[in-house]
Parts: sequence; structure tokens; C-alpha cells
Amino acid sequence: MRGADLQRALQKLGYTATRQRGSHLRVTTHLSGEHHEVIPLHNPIKTKTLSGILKSVATHHEISVQELLELLDL
Repeated sequence: MRGADLQRALQKLGYTATRQRGSHLRVTTHLSGEHHEVIPLHNPIKTKTLSGILKSVATHHEISVQELLELLDL
């Protein structure tokens, strides 16, 4: 998965770009409290990096990673 595709998918949960430094983009949501996540704009994102981001987002929204994937249509 590309970083830009992940950014687009996370917009469904209210994540918006708040800053960028080089090839890394920080996105923030205020749903269920404030949460920041850094997305590398690489093609593709390394598997472990993607897994960590998805786990962090799922934990913040108090859902499982599987539910998150279904919600984001990934």
C-alpha cells in the first residue's frame, strides 16, 4: 500500500494532514479525542510500519484491526 492511499483512507475517520517534513506526513483526528499518526509517503509502506499504524489507529478508536480494515475498505 502506498502512503498516499493510506492517507486518503484515513480521511474517512476524520484524519487531516497537519504537517509534512520530507517524505513523512503527520495526520491528526479529533474524533474520540485527539490522535496523531505519522505516515511515510513511500511506495509501498513497509509491512511492519503499516501494521503498527493500523494497530495504533484501531486502538485509538477502540475497534479491532479487522474492523478498521473493513471500515476503511482496505
